[in-house]
Amino acid sequence: MTQSNDDRTVEKVVNQVMGVKSERTTESISQPLITTKQLDLKAVLIYKLGTIFQTGIMILALWGMEKLVNLVDNSTFFPSWFNTLLAVLFFTLLSIRSRIFSLLDNTRSRRTYDDVVRPKWAPPPLAFPIVWMIIAVLRVTAAILVWQEMNQQFLVVPLIAFVVHLALGDTWNTIFTVERRLGAAVPVVILGPWFSALIVTWLYWQINPVAGMVLAPSCIWLTVAAYLVLSIWQLNGTEPLYPLKLTSQEE
Repeated sequence: MTQSNDDRTVEKVVNQVMGVKSERTTESISQPLITTKQLDLKAVLIYKLGTIFQTGIMILALWGMEKLVNLVDNSTFFPSWFNTLLAVLFFTLLSIRSRIFSLLDNTRSRRTYDDVVRPKWAPPPLAFPIVWMIIAVLRVTAAILVWQEMNQQFLVVPLIAFVVHLALGDTWNTIFTVERRLGAAVPVVILGPWFSALIVTWLYWQINPVAGMVLAPSCIWLTVAAYLVLSIWQLNGTEPLYPLKLTSQEE
């Protein structure tokens, strides 16, 4: 069954908003890589440093926003609602394009998901950017509620936990989508995006129960996503649950 023009238009728009590459690339690797059973310590270090760096940059961005909002507050030129507009735009940028703060390759692509063996219940590729768009709206809404409850402060524990959650999600994307490390992706998605989402939701709930409820659907989706990652790993060879060292065929 072929896609209708309307379906393709929707897919193109959604993928463009979320930065997902739907085209299948045909570029070949000049030097084929052989997967060993050795732990890739260099990759582990890169993931850790990349996550820490991205988190630090986003915390710095929170600090910058706090300074900017204070300047706007002290100015009579801007209307009273301008601070909220700035916060909405900022949290929208974080929710949709947090990867711009990362040094890791966080290319959003369907290629890995298209190529692997998936369980029969797996959502179609188009479902992911649509769901993530919805979650982005929920994230922005919940973050604004917390920000307002915290007297329009950005450098607060719930929002810092939020950017940590985003950084962990981007690192997982590098591991699974870009590098196709199906084994390493399993513990990382559980200990990273999924567990941190629970923490952020709980922290939001403590500040504003409505914010916690708004963010709760993201935890449900990440539970489904984590189980999907586990299922894909089981269906595609069950490689070790750590990043494997890669060596060129010439070695």
